[in-house]
Amino acid sequence: MTMTTKKVALTIAGSDPSGGAGIAADLKTFMANGVYGCSVITALTAQNTKEYWATQPVAGHMVTDQLLSVLTDIRPDAVKIGMLPNVGIMGEVAEILEKEDLPHVVVDPVMVSTSGKALMAENAKAVFVEKILPLCDLVTPNIPETEELLRLLGQEVAAERSGDEEAWMQQAAQVLSHALQIDVLVKGGHCQGAPSDYLYCFDEKKGTWLKGLRIPNPNHHGTGCTLSSAITANLAKGFDRLRAAALAKEYLTTCLSAGLDLGQGSGPMDHGCVLQGDYLEEA
Repeated sequence: MTMTTKKVALTIAGSDPSGGAGIAADLKTFMANGVYGCSVITALTAQNTKEYWATQPVAGHMVTDQLLSVLTDIRPDAVKIGMLPNVGIMGEVAEILEKEDLPHVVVDPVMVSTSGKALMAENAKAVFVEKILPLCDLVTPNIPETEELLRLLGQEVAAERSGDEEAWMQQAAQVLSHALQIDVLVKGGHCQGAPSDYLYCFDEKKGTWLKGLRIPNPNHHGTGCTLSSAITANLAKGFDRLRAAALAKEYLTTCLSAGLDLGQGSGPMDHGCVLQGDYLEEA
């Protein structure tokens, strides 16, 4: 038997029993994009395609134990951070990030569920921007999350979002990037037109539009989790940040276009649809 190896991506996030978001979506996305997935669960959730019921955070020491059990055995080539529900868990994760010097840390700033349920304690938001984000390499907020991050950082954007959404996204990404000194991908799914995203790279002081196609699919549960996980998988494989994001956006569009229809609400996407063809690109 010939032994093989793979690039490894680690997700630090909450669960989703319906399988469309969180850890479940992350691991399926990792597999579909050709990397081996490891996971650390920060919270148990009760949710489905119709509504969000409840959250039970994992004990902080257990988050640390999960992290160290992975890091001392299977070192990741890239890391995705999703739901961090409270100050205690953030402190545990921040301590590991400071000590371990993990590569390619992507954070999806999960604050509120699609149904409006708070996923991050209000008193944890300041800790999130002060202790977690500066230790990461890329943050991927949607427009409401971008507005909240700007508020938390005390930053303003000159452009009026209601007047010119693209100008607002560009300025917001640049302001956040310089305030945090990391790369920022502002996602345009909440825009009126095409769901294009804007990636601003801090080191290069340069921004790039990633044009998108709006797919008429009401089932879009977990799109944010999926995009950030696909970026993480591509970074683990060796792509630069711009190419990793572009490939991830293509993957997300493909999953939405597959037209999976499960559940009675906004259902999940078909994360594995790409495995049936020659989809994966090698770095």
